[in-house]
Amino acid sequence: MTAKRLLFIISFILVGFSASAQRWAYVDTEYILQNLPKYREAQGQLDKMARDWQKEIDAEIRSLNKLTVSLENERVLLTKDLIEEREVSIDEKTKEIEKLQQKRFGAEGDLITQRKQLVKPIQDQVFNAVQTIAKKKRYDAVFDKSSDLIMLYYNKKYDISDKVLDVIKNM
Repeated sequence: MTAKRLLFIISFILVGFSASAQRWAYVDTEYILQNLPKYREAQGQLDKMARDWQKEIDAEIRSLNKLTVSLENERVLLTKDLIEEREVSIDEKTKEIEKLQQKRFGAEGDLITQRKQLVKPIQDQVFNAVQTIAKKKRYDAVFDKSSDLIMLYYNKKYDISDKVLDVIKNM
């Protein structure tokens, strides 16, 4: 048996022992958030804002469509200068709508800003509750079942989601 192979076997055994000594748990943040009235209220406010902003954008799009249809219907009656003027107006309106969409729904838009203001404090509460439980129970790791982490199998006995809810409700 070579030294490399012996070292590999010893390393494998040590990793196995250390892995079995670790304590871990998982939470389902979707479940937790859906069971928090403050989160549902905040989500309702965000949904209403998004609907109102979408209505505003839709109204602008309808206005743009009217301008476009009007130009197409009257094109044969208009001079070249008037056609160009209306096309410029349509292009400007299109750019205004794109700016409005970015302002409301873009990566740095109003919806993201409002989400940070309304939802982030609640998410911080969940995070703090998880930390409190993890430190108290001396967990080495706590995973989020509803995140991008793929959990192919989980045992319900390691789910501390209800404990997190209890900590938040007692804050």
